[in-house]
Amino acid sequence: MNRKFIYIGCTVFAMSLLHTIGMHAQEQNDSLVNVAFGKVAQEDLTHAISTVNTSDLTKKTANNNSLVGLESFIGGYNGSVWGQAPLILVDGVPRSASNVRASEVESVTVLKDAAAVVLYGSRAAKGVVLITTKRGQESPMHIDVRANVGVNVPKSYPKYLDAANYMTMYNEACRNDGIAEKYNASTIYNTVMGTNPYRYPDIDFYSSDYLRKFYTNSDVTGEVYGGNEKTRYYLNFGMNYANSLLKYGESKNAYDMSFNVRGNVDMALASWLKASTNAAMIFDNSYKGRGDFWGAASTLRPNWFSPLLPVDMMDTNVGSIQEYIANSNHLIDGKYLLGGTSADVTNPFSELLAAGYTKEKARKFMFDVAVTADLGRFLEGLSFRTAYSVDYTSYYSEAYAQEYAIYEPTWSNVNGKDVIVGLSKFNDDKSSTSEYVGKSTYDQTMTFSAQFDYARTFNKSHNVAATLLGWGYQTQNSADENNNAIGTDVKGSNYHRTSNVNLGLRTSYNYDHKYYVDFSGAVVHSAKLPEGNRTAFSPSVTLGWRLSKEKFMKNVDFVDDLKITASYANLHQDLDISSYYMYQGYFFYSPNEGWFRWRDDAAGGPTSVSKRGSNPNLSFITRNEFRVGIDASLFNRLLKVNANYFNQKTSGLLTQGSTTLYPSFFNPGNNQSFLPWTNYNEDKRTGFDFSLSANKKIGEFDVTLGFNGMVFASEALTRDEVANEDYLLRAGHALDANYGYVCEGFFQDEADIEKHAKQTFGTVRPGDLKYKDINGDGVINSDDQIDLGKGGWSAAPFTFGLNLTLKYKNFTLFAMGSGQTGAMAFKNNSYYWNKGTSKFSEVVMGRWTEETKETATYPRLSTGNGDNNYRNSTFWTYKNNVFRLSNVQLTYNFPENTFRGTFIHGLSVYCGGSNLLTLSKEREYMEMNLGAPQYRNLYLGFKAAF
Repeated sequence: MNRKFIYIGCTVFAMSLLHTIGMHAQEQNDSLVNVAFGKVAQEDLTHAISTVNTSDLTKKTANNNSLVGLESFIGGYNGSVWGQAPLILVDGVPRSASNVRASEVESVTVLKDAAAVVLYGSRAAKGVVLITTKRGQESPMHIDVRANVGVNVPKSYPKYLDAANYMTMYNEACRNDGIAEKYNASTIYNTVMGTNPYRYPDIDFYSSDYLRKFYTNSDVTGEVYGGNEKTRYYLNFGMNYANSLLKYGESKNAYDMSFNVRGNVDMALASWLKASTNAAMIFDNSYKGRGDFWGAASTLRPNWFSPLLPVDMMDTNVGSIQEYIANSNHLIDGKYLLGGTSADVTNPFSELLAAGYTKEKARKFMFDVAVTADLGRFLEGLSFRTAYSVDYTSYYSEAYAQEYAIYEPTWSNVNGKDVIVGLSKFNDDKSSTSEYVGKSTYDQTMTFSAQFDYARTFNKSHNVAATLLGWGYQTQNSADENNNAIGTDVKGSNYHRTSNVNLGLRTSYNYDHKYYVDFSGAVVHSAKLPEGNRTAFSPSVTLGWRLSKEKFMKNVDFVDDLKITASYANLHQDLDISSYYMYQGYFFYSPNEGWFRWRDDAAGGPTSVSKRGSNPNLSFITRNEFRVGIDASLFNRLLKVNANYFNQKTSGLLTQGSTTLYPSFFNPGNNQSFLPWTNYNEDKRTGFDFSLSANKKIGEFDVTLGFNGMVFASEALTRDEVANEDYLLRAGHALDANYGYVCEGFFQDEADIEKHAKQTFGTVRPGDLKYKDINGDGVINSDDQIDLGKGGWSAAPFTFGLNLTLKYKNFTLFAMGSGQTGAMAFKNNSYYWNKGTSKFSEVVMGRWTEETKETATYPRLSTGNGDNNYRNSTFWTYKNNVFRLSNVQLTYNFPENTFRGTFIHGLSVYCGGSNLLTLSKEREYMEMNLGAPQYRNLYLGFKAAF
């Protein structure tokens, strides 16, 4: 793999709005906010930008996620930004948020509107999250140590039928389908009585045979920081360890462990020259048994086989059995052979007991260096900054694997006792003495930027700033030939690297911090587009007005500060162009698809066929956005308000136009096509976000309460589509619209079926679901699906967050949570859609029968796939309204004089919990996973300063 990265960055001017020179700027140094390529005083923000002070937040919560609290503090953020996935930048470099811990982070800033992100170019066109790590201080050396220990308790497990009830229900399904029952009464009776769990198994994946009641985690973090006027330093190092909930076989030794270290250094090389460097390393190690236990837990029927076959129940007179026992490499505890069937020659139990283990290792290295030069000797207010970074991540797995035999028993009753009289062997025991590398991946990111900054104040009131910059990065992903590179679905390495390069310009002016104007723009480039269309200019304009400084507001006593802002931007991006060369058509040779006869019809032969047409005019996708915002401080700073309305149109989304744009002969079928990719589809997103914060002292209590939220709507404006009915068209509906059938209950009898419109989803019988004939044509088919509601996939119609800080003397109580309303979803996973021979959950106990037809809550049982019943419809819908209490912590800070005269300068102890509570009508469903469960984390910890 070519690891060389050559970037020619352009020289440029830079930063911006940054400083407000003079005494006022000095007063604002403590409230600078990170923005694109710089910092801005909080009072001078004119874009939709919100910040969480993570350094302060981690004094109230032990959560070490770098994005901790964002949903509870920032309106418009719910993992996405205004309904779209943002670019994550750590110290200005594209990185995963998981590559940095909250203890390393100073602040997290969310750039929401298009004007705020325009300087980052194409890759940032859907929003940006800036994570800024901590720096050193001019102070004597400080040492802070934090340690936590916690337990993780499963919230819930799926409730499946035991073996006896499963067999009973399956027999009922057989009768419903008119076929013979599968299980006889004797088998069910012996299973109920538990006479022999090896012959009549009843496997419960969620029992104490396989799982602990909880698993534990612990972590410790150290911070060392200080410095002088020449050099400032910050060092962070930590370790995390967790074991596993699984305790069966090799899984009882499973663990996840990571070690991280970060060092940030700032240096004054001369009075006009400064430099900084950051370096971080992360070592991740994990150990686990083989097999997919959690996947099998939701699929393997409880009566299917016994994982273990007791040797003392095997016929000693059968030579083949005794030979198997004597030669087995896997005689579990000296008492059991591995059980299975011809269809289950590997299973989660045998895998954990005999197959070996996997050790996964990841190594991450991140390095940044930057130099800043004050060029004020040439032009007052001018400076230059350049930065370079390189990141490496390598992952590989070391595995130890053994092949093993499993046995399917033949049982008989001998002299009144159950005896295994025969064994069918599948696979062979084979020994292995060495580990091997099972998978390896590698990625590399390099970033370069250069910028000139100009910031100056004229006549104490005219504040001028300008920025000209060049920025680019490139990421290379690779993997061994049998595995996918990171972020791709292609085996092996990517031929093309992910790249972003752009020039940026920003000019801004404000008069006495009252009237603001900003123009920003970027020249973006994309190699995904054809020559001639690879460059575009993305402009933005922002205006601001501080009304509170106007004379007519002087007598409005309850207003401390009031500012309104507005922006317009037109961004160009290639994020939604999924791959390279989509503008280029191509042919493919395939004898099965390209057979043509000659003109005389006498002979023929294979030939190449067109797979895609060319489009030399393919262009960027655009985000056209208007926003208006308000910032206010009211009632002597009791209440702070930030709000934004945005209207965003995305145009030029790609389609091949097979429906309306091109004639039918462009798509002749048989895997042949002349259809090119075309810029055509359009989307619209609108919304209103807000953040409210109130602070009040009441006696010895200091109370801070925050509430934020977003009202969000989306619409598919233009689509290449036709439909038999207008209501089937996606245009005009929400981007997250859920389509399905309107259920009218159960068919009660054959007469009910006969008089109803004909349903075309297989054989329909009494107890099956009945659907509404929407178009009245007497037939129920795909034309009878309608828009049932918004799915809230990227953002629900209303999302919100809450946070509370209550201080009393030396105690601090902190709580935060988030939620949503207005969205809906379907209960359409395997827990509810119990198809054919799948595992049955407890919901089937409400199934339709002749006796329960008036009270049934579930369709009739069937051994088939349930083609009629298991379709998205109103029968399976639920409202996805929920509030989740994500964290509560009580902290006690020892008084400062407690440790006077000792090396301890401060001590805090705390207890708390994460993911504690879910408030919803559908709480049980929302807290239930079919794989590994959700957990409540309860923890204790301390933080000491030295």
